[in-house]
Amino acid sequence: MSDPTTREVQVSFDAADPAALCAFWCAALGYEVDAPPPGFDTWDAALDAFGVPPERRNDASAAHHPGGAGPRLFFQRVPETKTAKNRVHLDVRAAPGLRGEERMVALEAECDRLVALGATRVQRHEPAPPLSHGFIVLADPEGNELCLD
Repeated sequence: MSDPTTREVQVSFDAADPAALCAFWCAALGYEVDAPPPGFDTWDAALDAFGVPPERRNDASAAHHPGGAGPRLFFQRVPETKTAKNRVHLDVRAAPGLRGEERMVALEAECDRLVALGATRVQRHEPAPPLSHGFIVLADPEGNELCLD
């Protein structure tokens, strides 16, 4: 029997361009864009049937881990831009179990990949054992902070 207080988690992002930010995070995490509703081959077909005008078709986007291992990601259009540091951010586990130079080399390789996808490198934090094994701070294409851990 499952615990009635356990809940699934969805991570929501405010965005100027939900589809583009969703595409970045799909590429970053190996996620997939959610499929259109049953009975529709494409999102355009579904949105046509629902009467959604062209200017509203990028109001939201969503993605999921193909194996169901991670939370669903939801991207919603908002009129305002990001103005302050995130109080919550994602740690992308790019070097689990690695230590020292091997860890930092793996993090740098992932950093290069994400920068090529549109992220911005912010800062590298060197290993400081025993509490920190080193990490790299980046910002996604809309400025949301994330860490490569």
